[in-house]
Amino acid sequence: MNELEDLYREVILDHYRSPRNRGELPVPPAHRVEGYNPLCGDEVILYIDVSDGALKDIRIGGQGCSISQSSASLMSAAVKGLDVEKVRQLEHSFKTMMSIYESGPDEGDGKAPDQEPVLVDPESLGELAALQGVIKFPVRIKCATLAWNALMQGLDEIEFDHHDD
Repeated sequence: MNELEDLYREVILDHYRSPRNRGELPVPPAHRVEGYNPLCGDEVILYIDVSDGALKDIRIGGQGCSISQSSASLMSAAVKGLDVEKVRQLEHSFKTMMSIYESGPDEGDGKAPDQEPVLVDPESLGELAALQGVIKFPVRIKCATLAWNALMQGLDEIEFDHHDD
């Protein structure tokens, strides 16, 4: 397992040092959304271009720890070009891996007592599986999910805006 952890650590560092999809898109037509974690100061800025039910393009910005920034990069590479419904499914799979959806909302820490973390098939998540080790450090889960929360907020805002048209 040590070799796998080393590989995952390298993937995280690579995305932190050389983030994918870094930059901005013109607003409009793109939608800008920010995510901020006041506990640690991590910030993620996303520019998302959705048309014909698909996430045509995504750009990321912001600053913060290696987990938040590499997670944003990994996320952007994974979702770019996908149908919005597939993006939402991937977000659910990622958060399941991060143990957020294991139990009901009243469980507090996201895990039922005496329950092992849910293991998601790494093959289904590709490089996103590199962040699976974060679940060993519960305080860092918010770092890993910050970009995903911002993306879901942005998709919800776009969907809401289109319902008003």
